[in-house]
Amino acid sequence: MRSGARALRRIALEGLGWLLVLGGIAELILPGPGLLLIVGGLALLSQQYDWARRRLDPLKKRALEAAADGVATWPKITASTLGALALLAVGFVWMLQIDPPGWWPLDDKWWLPGGWATGLSIMVSGLIALALIVYSYRNFREIKSHDPTP
Repeated sequence: MRSGARALRRIALEGLGWLLVLGGIAELILPGPGLLLIVGGLALLSQQYDWARRRLDPLKKRALEAAADGVATWPKITASTLGALALLAVGFVWMLQIDPPGWWPLDDKWWLPGGWATGLSIMVSGLIALALIVYSYRNFREIKSHDPTP
């Protein structure tokens, strides 16, 4: 590979890595798979930086522990599933752009801001959450149920 193409590839992967890390940090607060995005971003950055490589393994371990813990009991699975379904419902309502209700105290422009794009991103977050619940259940439920530690 030529040095120009190699440099372009490096810049693109590094930019994507930082984008995933920053998006993951935002999604720790917003609905979405924040920890997963951070791990993905650090995986890309770890190809270039030692500091990212050092942080990747502990964070990956913590993400896998959280995934196993999230499907440890049926109440947790039920609550997670209901939360993901609620995201889908909120996103759907957001996409409909219904008129503000009479009790809405602010200007109408502050009712469901962002339009269909925001609603779609909320729905995608709900679908990702459902997929992660299924993935965690299939891959970690047996491990957690046979774990002798309380």
